[in-house]
Amino acid sequence: MSVRDTIHDVFKEVAAFQDVVLKNEIKDDSVLLETGLDSLGFAVLVVRLEERLGYDPFIVMESPVYPVTFKDFVDIYEQYELAEGQ
Repeated sequence: MSVRDTIHDVFKEVAAFQDVVLKNEIKDDSVLLETGLDSLGFAVLVVRLEERLGYDPFIVMESPVYPVTFKDFVDIYEQYELAEGQ
């Protein structure tokens, strides 16, 4: 399963766990703050992704980055997946 697919699946799992009905289908241009997840939901998302993927890019990045869209979020994980594999 690709990183993108894993993130998409976990995103939906976290929404269900928090009883959040996602406002729209999650697409690349979906604005994260408009999805329906709150800050706790995003924290849970990042923890679950670390469990599944084995890394948390937000811990290892030198300068903090705040993704705006789903694509931005996925890009961060994909970038650090490559770094973890080196």
